Amino acid sequence: MENLLLLRLYCYLCFFLLLTINGVHTITYVCGDENFSPNTTYDQNLEALLRSLASKVITEGGFYNASLGRVYALSLCRKHYEAQDCGRCVDRASRNLLTQCQGKTEAYHWDSETFENVSCLVRYSNIPTFGKLKLEPLLNIPHSNVLPSLNVTRIGQEFSARANQTLEVASKADESSVLKYYGVSSAEFTDIPEVYMLMQCTPDLSSADCYHCLKESVAYNQEENQKRKGGTVARPSCYFRWDDYSFAGAFDELERVAAPPGHHQHLEDSPVKRGRIFQPWSVVVIVIPLVIYLVVFVAFFLAYRRMRRRFRAQINENKLGQGGFGSVYKGILPCGKEIAVKRLARGSGQGDLEFRNEVLLLTRLQHRNLVKLLGYCNEGGEEILVYELVPNSSLDHFIFDEDNRRLLTWDVRSRIIEGVARGLLYLHEDSQLRIIHRDLKASNILLDADMNPKVADFGMARLFNMDETRGETSRVVGTYGYMAPEYVRHGQFSAKSDVYSFGVMLLEMISGERNKNFEVEGLPAFAWKRWVEGEPESIIDTYLSEHPINEIVKLIQIGLLCVQENAAKRPTMNSIIIWLARDGPITIPKPTEAAFVSLPLSVKRSMNKSKDKDSKFSVDKVSISVLYPR
Repeated sequence: MENLLLLRLYCYLCFFLLLTINGVHTITYVCGDENFSPNTTYDQNLEALLRSLASKVITEGGFYNASLGRVYALSLCRKHYEAQDCGRCVDRASRNLLTQCQGKTEAYHWDSETFENVSCLVRYSNIPTFGKLKLEPLLNIPHSNVLPSLNVTRIGQEFSARANQTLEVASKADESSVLKYYGVSSAEFTDIPEVYMLMQCTPDLSSADCYHCLKESVAYNQEENQKRKGGTVARPSCYFRWDDYSFAGAFDELERVAAPPGHHQHLEDSPVKRGRIFQPWSVVVIVIPLVIYLVVFVAFFLAYRRMRRRFRAQINENKLGQGGFGSVYKGILPCGKEIAVKRLARGSGQGDLEFRNEVLLLTRLQHRNLVKLLGYCNEGGEEILVYELVPNSSLDHFIFDEDNRRLLTWDVRSRIIEGVARGLLYLHEDSQLRIIHRDLKASNILLDADMNPKVADFGMARLFNMDETRGETSRVVGTYGYMAPEYVRHGQFSAKSDVYSFGVMLLEMISGERNKNFEVEGLPAFAWKRWVEGEPESIIDTYLSEHPINEIVKLIQIGLLCVQENAAKRPTMNSIIIWLARDGPITIPKPTEAAFVSLPLSVKRSMNKSKDKDSKFSVDKVSISVLYPR
């Protein structure tokens, strides 16, 4: 803990120094006033559209405008951008809007990071925006440094002259480029060694609208930021910034421009030397501080590296596992209670939405077969979920491990299957909400000290109204091999989608084999063939050979009913609970043909590429998202 505090202190110190040296200021998001309800079609379309912008903006030359349903969005990068930086900037801005402007029908984000060679815009609205000038809401960020009071008037005159020249260039359309409204300039001012300006409009505007937008921004800056060494004025349709240092990599190849008119007439009043005489001692004055700085820097770097190694070693000792969106660690609260801490990885892409979803749902659910959320943190760029500690890890570490599988006796497997079924019944029918999990699989079933199951990972779950029975989405998320055919092919999901996933997991419990091991057709189709041939016992795990075969075959029959091609014929979780609970003779319907879900060509290619890089790649282990056009 002490090393962690030192590491954080060092990081904060370095960041503070960078802020002090460079005067960094980052453009933040601006959210509208109107709200929309969560888990609606608008919500789904907004997320799907924003997550597609990063790749589209690059292929479209730096500007991309699109709509999905009633959602209208655009993304824009600085002219002369680097493709990778542009995509990263748009992706970051999109994720920030989804997180920070959650539930708002319109928002925009001009992102301009000093440490990256790019600046970009992401904007969305519930009304068409293409070709329409929009000046509000406005965002103003003044420079942190204040000008000397005696020089404000003179610098203001020089600023106006330079800004007007840059404004003329920026608003004059360059039809040879998609990013046709753009202007940068650099000039020496009397009391500032060099001043840098950047102006840009969205290219869907007319030249007159661009000029008006930038002119209003410059005038606003003159009024509000005239005593500062720089400032930023951002609007939905244009962006203006000036500063006393180069920013966003926009000035790398820009030649220094002569001072604006009226500048030289003040030179005789300022204490500027016309020349300098070289003195030998000046070398000493320069070199000694550099050497000291270098020594201090190296010492800090070595200390930091040692602390980072120790810190990582301590963290890894308590690491319980890692998934697609982050890692899970073991921790202890001050009261002595053991906990599991899930830390979402930065840049995980899907993590922001899944984090909010899990918090909103688990805080309202309480059931012995659902994992319990104790707390969460969403601050300072960190997203952390705190759960009760479930000491026996997840089901996949037992059922698919040759040594651990023998610990899963028939009684234990029966208890796990029934516990998962009761957890799903609570989600579908018994809680105050109606929830579809959408990612049920062995790795999302946690086992407590007594091997009782707890359904976990609600990041992809969907909330239904009590009168709703089915939903549809253009963003198919989940794990191939466990997803129902109607969901994979058409984006349709319901409680019967979870029933299908439950059936796959049940058959895995009986056979001790992963669904992915049956690469051609999958375990459901394979089990169905053996059922038709009258040999269902051929799929039973050898460790269950001593148990009464009739009880196991009954579970195979229930599993096959769950994975039927026709979703309407699949049973409800309530029926499954009744069948599982009865020991005596019971009439269970005969199953029809099991579903065979073929993978999309794009996913197969992804699998092949991943296999070339890592022989352990498994499509049943990877949760992915696919956008289907409507």
